[in-house]
Amino acid sequence: MLQRMTSTPLKPPIRTPCVQVCFVDPKAQLCVGCFRTMEELGRWTRYSDAERETIMTALPEREAAYKAAKPVQQG
Repeated sequence: MLQRMTSTPLKPPIRTPCVQVCFVDPKAQLCVGCFRTMEELGRWTRYSDAERETIMTALPEREAAYKAAKPVQQG
C-alpha cells in the first residue's frame, strides 16, 4: 500500500507574471517579458502573496512606460 511521505498539504502554485520570454534590458534593468526588476525576479518566491499582488498591479504601467520610452524602429 502506498502512503504519503508527509502529512502536510501541498501548497498551491505561486502566481507569476512570467511569460517565459526572459530577457533583461540592461539599460532599463527590467525583464522585457514580464517587466519585473532583477530584485523582484530573484526574490519572487520569497515575497508574500500580498507583495506579489502589489508588484503585479504595477506591471502594466511599467510595460507601458517601457514601450513609450523606446524609440520607434522604422523598417
